[in-house]
Amino acid sequence: MTKRVTIAMVVGEASGDILGAGLIHSLKQRLPNARFVGIGGAGMLAEGFESLFPMERLSVMGLVEVLGRLKELLSIRKSLVDHLSVERPALFIGIDAPDFNLPLEQKLHDVGITTVHYVSPSIWAWRQRRVLKIKHSTHHMLTLLPFEAQFYEEHTIPVTFVGHPLADSIPLHIDVASARQALGYDDDDRVVVLMPGSRDAEVKRLGPLFLDAAQRMLQQHSTLKFVIPCVNELRRQQIERYLSERQALPVKLLDGQSHLAMAAADGILLASGTATLEAMLHKKPMVVSYQVAWLTYKILRCMVKSEWVSLPNLLAGHALVPEILQDEATPERLAQETLDAMNNSVRSQKQAKQYMAIHKTLRRNASAQASDAVMALLNHQSTEVTLAAE
Repeated sequence: MTKRVTIAMVVGEASGDILGAGLIHSLKQRLPNARFVGIGGAGMLAEGFESLFPMERLSVMGLVEVLGRLKELLSIRKSLVDHLSVERPALFIGIDAPDFNLPLEQKLHDVGITTVHYVSPSIWAWRQRRVLKIKHSTHHMLTLLPFEAQFYEEHTIPVTFVGHPLADSIPLHIDVASARQALGYDDDDRVVVLMPGSRDAEVKRLGPLFLDAAQRMLQQHSTLKFVIPCVNELRRQQIERYLSERQALPVKLLDGQSHLAMAAADGILLASGTATLEAMLHKKPMVVSYQVAWLTYKILRCMVKSEWVSLPNLLAGHALVPEILQDEATPERLAQETLDAMNNSVRSQKQAKQYMAIHKTLRRNASAQASDAVMALLNHQSTEVTLAAE
């Protein structure tokens, strides 16, 4: 393909930005003159992406919580539809953010724009009827996990299992000693990493809870060291406010550097989400927790078909790691579960073997695989145009 190609993309949070940046980087090697436009984060911007709106405006969690932002979100989506319908990109790629991106893909599909969805929504767990909408709005699905691809194949939707970029970037064997040295810890220090999420609402619910759990852990083991990697300055300020209310708690705050923190950890207490996959790829004992608004939880309980919420358990197909959710997530319970996870060496060794097997399954050079699938669609378009001209 020799002419300049415009590819539109939309991501809604940090994990999607990582995927988008990797895909753009891979596509630029094949299409050096390509232009990328839509909504993206810092990683995509560093690759030359043109963002029409700040990515943070799409970062909303929960079913109830989104209602307060609904008018703004609908306005942004309408603006994108109007802009892209005129610009006519060769391809639109919605990366995760399914409640925003899938309706957007439907509208773009209806005006003749080829659409791709990168990262399957959890339709295998809840709201399975969405697969019918996906079938009529998305030309190709790119999945990060193998069981997702199988689900789409069963519904005759074109799909490619690309693997997970995190499995590519995180080494199979972690250099724990170097990570501890970088953070100023000795080999015999016991390090607990706390990760209460990346969004304001997540940290508001889980930040104080995790810090209270840390205080209880410290009462049992006075030499424990705690680390919290903060995804940005706003989250750091939020954590600092909670820490100011809890005296003498030995917590080291990091600006980003979540992988360094995980590599140094003896155990991790974290919010459900992509971070659980990262913790698994680092082969660490972990405890997964989450809390949402009461009404959101009641609705989800009626709709979710999956037995588990964390990626390690979903990938393993059984309860590989503890999940402590909603009202069960008390400081006392989280503290004890985290200490148990760290101190049970037999269980940790069994977990590590399963972590390694899953890591190897997901390690497929995901950005290149996704790029191959996108290029196949673009080349198919080019062939169709040539045949039409003849």
